[in-house]
Amino acid sequence: MRLFPSFIAILCIALLSNAQKPGFSYLDVFDLQYVQDPQISPNGDWVVYRRMGFDIMKDRAWGNLWLIRTDGSQHQKLTSREVSENGPKWSPSGDRIAFSSSTDEGSEIYIHWVETGKTARLSQLPFAPSSLTWSPNGAYLAFSMNVPKSPPVIAKMPKKPKGAKWADTPRITDRVYHEADGRGYLKPGFNHIFVMPSNGGAPRQVTSGDWHHRGTLSWAPNGSKIYFSANRVEDWEYRFRNSEIYAVDVESGNITALTDRDGPDYGPQVSPDGRYIAYIGNEDKREAYQVRKLHLMNADGSNKRSISDDLDRSISNITWDSKSGGLYFNYDDKGNGKIGHITLSGKVTKLADDRGGTTLGRPYGSGTYSVSKNGAIAYTHSRPDYPAELAIVPVKAKTPRKVTDLNGALLDYRTLGKVEEVWYKSSYDNRDIQGWVVYPPNYDASKKYPFMVENHGGPILNYGDRFSIEMQLYAAAGYVVFYPNARGSTSYGEEFGNLLYRNYPGQDYDDTMDGVDHCIQMGIAHEDQLFVTGGSAGGIMTAWMIGKNNRFEAAVVAKPVMNWISKTLVADNYFGYANTRYEGQPWENFEHYWKFSPISLVGNIETPTMVMVGMNDLRTPPSEAKQLYHALKLRKKETVLVEIPGASHGIASRPSNLITKISHTVAWFDKYRKDSKDEEKE
Repeated sequence: MRLFPSFIAILCIALLSNAQKPGFSYLDVFDLQYVQDPQISPNGDWVVYRRMGFDIMKDRAWGNLWLIRTDGSQHQKLTSREVSENGPKWSPSGDRIAFSSSTDEGSEIYIHWVETGKTARLSQLPFAPSSLTWSPNGAYLAFSMNVPKSPPVIAKMPKKPKGAKWADTPRITDRVYHEADGRGYLKPGFNHIFVMPSNGGAPRQVTSGDWHHRGTLSWAPNGSKIYFSANRVEDWEYRFRNSEIYAVDVESGNITALTDRDGPDYGPQVSPDGRYIAYIGNEDKREAYQVRKLHLMNADGSNKRSISDDLDRSISNITWDSKSGGLYFNYDDKGNGKIGHITLSGKVTKLADDRGGTTLGRPYGSGTYSVSKNGAIAYTHSRPDYPAELAIVPVKAKTPRKVTDLNGALLDYRTLGKVEEVWYKSSYDNRDIQGWVVYPPNYDASKKYPFMVENHGGPILNYGDRFSIEMQLYAAAGYVVFYPNARGSTSYGEEFGNLLYRNYPGQDYDDTMDGVDHCIQMGIAHEDQLFVTGGSAGGIMTAWMIGKNNRFEAAVVAKPVMNWISKTLVADNYFGYANTRYEGQPWENFEHYWKFSPISLVGNIETPTMVMVGMNDLRTPPSEAKQLYHALKLRKKETVLVEIPGASHGIASRPSNLITKISHTVAWFDKYRKDSKDEEKE
């Protein structure tokens, strides 16, 4: 009798394993977790990382710090606090971890002592710190923080009578950049660099002037200087793409410029031996896309040169090796995140693939890494069937070792859509174009499925073979999903990415339609069951596609630009388009701006179209989406407008809004789909 319950348990497990596992579902979104910002200890024994997830009750992301040995053992929460914790940084000796964390008063700096397991708040700051960095001897911390300024005063109002209920005072600005999508109005002020003792004490501001000082901070080996990037030029608001490398004397506050060219130079890192400063940048040629290169100069700013000219890929997140013989870095190649090492002579070695998995909504490039003194690498590792997990590349190893499995309890019991890479030729110029196909779970090649094109945003970005909530939910709804990297996408070199210069939308349309035809030839797409969607630049392409042809059964145009003339002067980044996207300003080159505006094609649209936008979108304002919706209504075409309250351009930043976006898209397409079951009924 005592064996009977065990027998039942075994039988149930066997039946469950043989049963068809369900596909990914909407509520599964709230159960996903992923690794962010892994920081390996100097001796390579431990990794501290931010464990991210979603709160179903508060409808937001959460993130706590966790600690794990590099062999996967002793996996534990760093503190007992249940609040947001960010930006962990190991002390040079590895005995402490500094991080920032939220409190009732704001965000503060904390220290965790590894040996004792104790944690203490170190600061009492008026604003949130960023770019937290240890001094080489571990005695100080440097960080960047906002210092407010008073707004301009135009008029002095009379004093209102006691108890009077007057209107709020006006909001006045005289700045070029005064609002940002997702943040709203930017209060006047500038970021400055501060230092404070690592055992507690008053923070001291070391930079001055009405410029922003933020981004990567790097201490000189003797602790006398901090290197940073800023745009301390007189016309900085209008030369917004420019930045230079500077050194500030920690004691005196004297600032010395080390670079001086028209273009972005940023991310300085001082070599361990103090001889060199590495940084990222490029000469600004005013083009749509330019590869960011790795540069070196002597510590005094002399002998500047690029060492990555032979690598036609943008470089980011540079870290010196312990012997000052080269640097580790991030790059993307053909839609896949890589970690590489480059010597001072420019020899590049690829060390790891599949870096990514921290942009869960859509399969964009993302993810980070860190390196121990002996060269062990910890990084965010992702494939299409799981978000970012922690992976370790041991010293001299050629393959990574995945040491976390945060989503096994969920994804082991779901059938995800299979992701397949496809290549095809562009009919315009015979270029090789890459894309990916996501099949519905338990795909049956003998059946006919509706086919969805999902265009990526940017357009100077890339999709890849990474986990994506949106693609998996579309596949679970029964759609074959195709997402291409048309020309203009990054990770294929500067020339490919710059093909949209003053030509957008251009032949990226042909590349995308060629992908549809390729999938039809493969037998996985069918002419009478084509659907198309995309957000931001993907929304632009979707609107352009249905304006150019009537092949699609239905479309969902999310957060688009419909009219470059109107959009350019009302968006938060209104100052960034002239002479990079298009020549001149809209009033100087009206015909060019109009030529590439999807609204110019609206008279051709016959496709039933859902238009979707966040009501707080400052990047592609709701007025753009309404132009499409209103035009289609005036033409009496089938259309519907979905406005998402409280959402900015990043509609999916709240999990419920991500679900809203996908569920409405699926519902709209389902009205017009016809699959094998429908045909059998006929």
